[in-house]
Amino acid sequence: MRLTVAAEWLNSCAGCEMSLLNMGEDFIACLRILSFVHMPMLIDRKYFEPMGEKIGFEFPEADLGIISGGIRNEEHLAIAEEMRRKCRVIVAMGTCATHGGIPALINMFSNDELFRRYYRTTVATDAADTPAVVVPPLLDRTYALDEKIRVDVHLPGCPPHPDHISAVLTALMNGEQPRLPTKSVCDTCPARREGKGAVQKMRRYTRNLRHQADKPLTEMKCLLENGLLCMGPVTRAGCARKRRGSTVYPGESSLQGLLWSRSKERQPAAGHAECSGEQRHRHQEPARSPGLPAVFGGTREAEQARVEDEGQAAGRNRRP
Repeated sequence: MRLTVAAEWLNSCAGCEMSLLNMGEDFIACLRILSFVHMPMLIDRKYFEPMGEKIGFEFPEADLGIISGGIRNEEHLAIAEEMRRKCRVIVAMGTCATHGGIPALINMFSNDELFRRYYRTTVATDAADTPAVVVPPLLDRTYALDEKIRVDVHLPGCPPHPDHISAVLTALMNGEQPRLPTKSVCDTCPARREGKGAVQKMRRYTRNLRHQADKPLTEMKCLLENGLLCMGPVTRAGCARKRRGSTVYPGESSLQGLLWSRSKERQPAAGHAECSGEQRHRHQEPARSPGLPAVFGGTREAEQARVEDEGQAAGRNRRP
């Protein structure tokens, strides 16, 4: 039985969806196990009928819901809440969904300041009224996804690395809780460190560091120790590296490897008679992992009851 997936984008730029497609062969392998029932980037599915026959958002039920982008207006909020009701597991994909991202910079200003700036005081445009028709009303600010609905898996990145997405999907299909890097780039960087005591001043990175490309990175001195600004200390690790210590890094387990192992399990033992065409078809169909229900929380009815009990208020008003 395939896993059904619903995907949505809210206050985002489609970079996360491009990263999903950039999984390449892993994404093709993914399509043999996952069945996308809703994804605006790939499926032309209308929210409303052209003549107004249908009012409100309706999404198909799905095992897994993937949402990119934060929540900025009432339409975003309605979509997110409907996705939470219809999906057993919600993955917040990308920094806009997990933290608000670049769009959250507008939170420094009020909506009145925003509209006054862009509709009445810009030099290049004629003054106009604040949009009130067709455009969904704005919320008071940009919200991260978990401030409005419950999120099960956070996958940050602008955009997330394709290997990170592959690692999360692989873990979920194996019935496991996804584990991604939690330390900084400096904790995983192979560059040589001698201590910053000799650094007298920092300089802008206007020229590349002198390093012989044919030599390993372990022979390159740390950028900070060379007096070059580096964002490694405040940047999340996971530059498509393999296992380092106890942290699982993307690339360690691939969807193709998962498919290969399942195909080996489905092969008939030596000496068994060849199965019929119908039986062969069943052998080729990827099966749901036995451990999957533990991750997806049992029945959909139980999940909906739990969401209703929480009142979808776990993340509301978390930030001032």
